[in-house]
Amino acid sequence: MVACAYPSPALPSPSHPMAKTGYGKRVPGDEDPHADADFAHLSPRDREIAVFVDHLEEGHAMGYKAIAAEHPRYGQQAVRTSLGRIVLAGHLRWIREHITVEDASMRWVTRTYWSRTRRSEEWWAEFVRERDGKDVTEDHVPGLVRVESAQKAVEQPAPEPEGRAEETGTAYRTLAEVRAADTRMPLSEGDCRSLEPLVAEWLSRGATPGDITKALTDGLPSTVTNPGGLARKRLESKMPPKKAKIRQKAARRARVSRVIMVCGLCDADERTTKILGGLCEECIALIEAEGPAYGHVPDTFLPSPREGDALPGADEVIDVTEKVDALRRAAGLL
Repeated sequence: MVACAYPSPALPSPSHPMAKTGYGKRVPGDEDPHADADFAHLSPRDREIAVFVDHLEEGHAMGYKAIAAEHPRYGQQAVRTSLGRIVLAGHLRWIREHITVEDASMRWVTRTYWSRTRRSEEWWAEFVRERDGKDVTEDHVPGLVRVESAQKAVEQPAPEPEGRAEETGTAYRTLAEVRAADTRMPLSEGDCRSLEPLVAEWLSRGATPGDITKALTDGLPSTVTNPGGLARKRLESKMPPKKAKIRQKAARRARVSRVIMVCGLCDADERTTKILGGLCEECIALIEAEGPAYGHVPDTFLPSPREGDALPGADEVIDVTEKVDALRRAAGLL
């Protein structure tokens, strides 16, 4: 962990939950190096939450419920309000991207972008404009091919794979040459054409022409009355097992076809409401109504009792300052 001038009594633990693949914390661009004044413009509580979030790894869950579940000092309401102020300060944005895939499927995904460096509203607006139309085949859907590769496949279609065509030609020649290996197996042209797919399958499973000739001529009776029928029976009964193949996901291109801003607290987006500084007007009003995050922390803002915690009695008084100092000592911050 990187030291900071405003240590939090809690930093993310290794058990902090990861979001679903492709979601969670993301960094939108180059960051300034860590500095003492990274979050000096925030109130003490908001600063603690910002330090906590800044130390999360990419992909960690960023919802206020997930953060509150790991933070020993603040509950869901406090974390939610602080995240709102952090959004307004320019460190955090939720952006909804409409993804169009070349198989004609479409979906909306909401991305969470965190910036230790304080960003202006103009910077975030430009970031959104740059996301619109961006190819996300590799960035968002691992295993898919590049645009150029997919386009080349479209421009140069092949009715039959080259390797398979070669196997078919080799199969016919192998059958036609069986007569030379043993005169008791004089396969006709019709036999060769009829048996060609079976021999091609042998070849696709790793057999050689010599393997096939041996299978058709070993242990023959003194007289063969139906060479074509005997050959079919042996090719079917002695077929080698299939080689293991790694199945790969079909290649599909994906791109961002639309980008819209989302309120970081209520999930409403700019299709239905006005977004100002990363929040809707209603959520901004709720934050302003709470007032600055200084002084006394209301009981409703404290974390709920966790499993194993002792519930205080009616006459029990908790020294919050002492508890915070103990947490800091446990984290090695004092």
